[in-house]
Amino acid sequence: MVLKAKKIETQLTHDSCKKYEGAVVPPIFQNSLFTFEDWDAVDRAFDQPDKSFIYSRGKNPTVSIVEEKLATLSGAEKAQLFPSGMAAISAAILYCVNSGDHVISLKNLYGPSNNFLTNYLKPKYNIDTTFVQGDSIDDFKKAIKPNTRLIYLESPSTAVFSLQDIEAVSKLAKSKEIKTIIDNTWATPLYQKPLLMGIDIEIHSCSKYLGGHSDIVAGVLMGKAEIIDSIFKREYAWLGAKIAPIEAWLLLRSLRTLVIRMERHQANAFKIAKFLENHPKIKFVRFPGLKSFPQYELGKRQMTGYSSLMSFQLKTEDIEKVKTFFNCLQLFHKGVSWGGFESMVYAPAIAYIKELNAKQFENMGISINDIRISVGLENADDLIVDLENALNKI
Repeated sequence: MVLKAKKIETQLTHDSCKKYEGAVVPPIFQNSLFTFEDWDAVDRAFDQPDKSFIYSRGKNPTVSIVEEKLATLSGAEKAQLFPSGMAAISAAILYCVNSGDHVISLKNLYGPSNNFLTNYLKPKYNIDTTFVQGDSIDDFKKAIKPNTRLIYLESPSTAVFSLQDIEAVSKLAKSKEIKTIIDNTWATPLYQKPLLMGIDIEIHSCSKYLGGHSDIVAGVLMGKAEIIDSIFKREYAWLGAKIAPIEAWLLLRSLRTLVIRMERHQANAFKIAKFLENHPKIKFVRFPGLKSFPQYELGKRQMTGYSSLMSFQLKTEDIEKVKTFFNCLQLFHKGVSWGGFESMVYAPAIAYIKELNAKQFENMGISINDIRISVGLENADDLIVDLENALNKI
């Protein structure tokens, strides 16, 4: 009898050694094309390009191994890898909408996603977007129009980490025959499974926790086979959104340690969030795992755990003092990304003032004294000392 692994930790760490001459790590299929025995074999492959290895712009064995693991992790029928999270986002949105359609999304949305909806789809294809707060299901109900074809979510959302009632939005959308997409990068498929709550397409930036080592850029879409197959044939293949085999292989490496890394990220995040919450120079902390978080109960209902990205507001609006705090941090690296092994600090206003117009920036609900941190895998006590020292400078 062959023992079939049931627990996700085992599924993520095991591959069939028999397939690869006993190698415990699958090889990188770093080739552009695949050859065939005869005419009929080529003909059969072209009948099923989404299931056949023909040319690595389409299917590639290394990529397929990772896609199968990601689908299992999220409870999806199928997954499709992309060369970046933004490539996955734009492909998913384009799959759902046509010229003249209407989209509902969130005011505090990831900047490039906001710009894709507002500055690309609107002028090119006359696709309108209504941005809502999203804290209440009524926000979505009121925004629906006869031509609404998509509701696009982020839960927790960018910068302020607000939550949406995923199951309620899914039910509403299905009753109106509206597609739903969610960017689930913050929670990871370990701690939140939107597809099981009725969402049509789940998106992740694999550059964040799924990759976890700050050495790859990738994205993934997950959902029903019918949806992913359609995206593969159109938005993926026609737009040439190929991920390199080496990046897929590095992602496979990362998935082996995902569970244990997320446990450490979560433990460190709670320790630091509680420290910041009780500090006299901090106005408030935005972290869904804290009981003081306004939507704490909703988070408990739809998430089984928490990652380590959070934000907080300093009790000063003096830009020079905010800069002093930011610049005095030593263990927190200064940069734009998050979800890697290393701790990072960023001030969202730096980019959003440049990326968004005044109205969009106002809708984000952030200020110049908002600080975002991604808590890494270092010792939490060392990170707290670093934060304390920087706070003492203001």
